[in-house]
Amino acid sequence: MRLSRTLKSTLALGATAGLMTLGLGAASAHVEATPSETAAGSYSLVTFSVGHGCDGSATTSLKITLPQEVNSATPTVNPNWSISESTETFSTPRVLADGSKITHRTSAITYTAKTPLDAHQRDTFTLSLQVPDAAGKTLYFPTLQSCEKGTTDWKDIPAAGQGEDSVKAPAPSLAVTAAAATTGHGHGAGDAAGAAASDQASADTAGASWPAWTGLGAGLAGLVLGGLAFLRTGRTGRTGRTKA
Repeated sequence: MRLSRTLKSTLALGATAGLMTLGLGAASAHVEATPSETAAGSYSLVTFSVGHGCDGSATTSLKITLPQEVNSATPTVNPNWSISESTETFSTPRVLADGSKITHRTSAITYTAKTPLDAHQRDTFTLSLQVPDAAGKTLYFPTLQSCEKGTTDWKDIPAAGQGEDSVKAPAPSLAVTAAAATTGHGHGAGDAAGAAASDQASADTAGASWPAWTGLGAGLAGLVLGGLAFLRTGRTGRTGRTKA
């Protein structure tokens, strides 16, 4: 019976590990974008991960195309790759939300490997950008992965209501969420609440300090008085013995 339980447990653990491995393999099978922030108007670090090469061939470059809603992005340095940018020039200046105008934008950023990335190794590439004011919209970053032999163009966009698993080579994406609420001083509601809590805590600490100091003073006074009483008692005892 004990052997049977052990065998069942081992088989269950093995099956679970196998399913987890399959799940991880499926999740990392394509180039993915992981943003640090998604709120409209926020600044986000969007990390693109490459989990494998092109049918066993080492990766030599990765070209990330920015969606039209994004005007610029700052690439994070990766010591194993060189960086170049592509620019799009507008025939008519683009007017921004603050009223200013721009005549061009960064349309793509390319990372080129100094040494090809082994097909069975992974790497990450991070862009810093401002999330556009497009709450509820999903932004796509078509990414061309070039290898020593062949390429994989991660550019497919799922139909409305479909997931990325419905296409062969899904484009990395970012779903824009609603902008964070702000107070009159430009701080988020969470920041305001945190500041208020901090102020209240400081006030409570200050208020509690007077009783604390008062108690400490009373304790010290009692200690001094007790010491004096002890000295008097000692002296009285010695005096009495002398007179006797």
